Amino acid sequence: MLEKIFGPCRDYSLFVLRLFVGGVFIAYGALKLFGGLQGFAGFLQQHGVPAPELMAPFVAGVEFLGGVALILGLGTRTAALLLAGVMVVAMLTVTLKAGFAGGYDLNLALLGGLLALLLAGPGKKLSHGGDL
Repeated sequence: MLEKIFGPCRDYSLFVLRLFVGGVFIAYGALKLFGGLQGFAGFLQQHGVPAPELMAPFVAGVEFLGGVALILGLGTRTAALLLAGVMVVAMLTVTLKAGFAGGYDLNLALLGGLLALLLAGPGKKLSHGGDL
């Protein structure tokens, strides 16, 4: 019964994944870019990240622009690869120490979505007929 209802929407699944994963990265990237790169650089410095004054705008830019790219379906695999790298580094330097709940849980969920997009690509893109 569920296949009958949702089966015709299968082609939209990767778009939904791109929309939600990309939206999370846009939000976190915007917070860093427009809400305080200095504070983020200080956070990175506290956690021993080298060159925090360079890494802060780089990470914020990858998160924000990578999220935009995911939503638009442009360079999906490249964006997913870069964002996956950010997630792995965040886990290794910060969130693993905090444990699963409230630590690396969100990083792991996003990493799963990014790996799915890396393997599958963007899915259908907008065409003249309006398909996704």
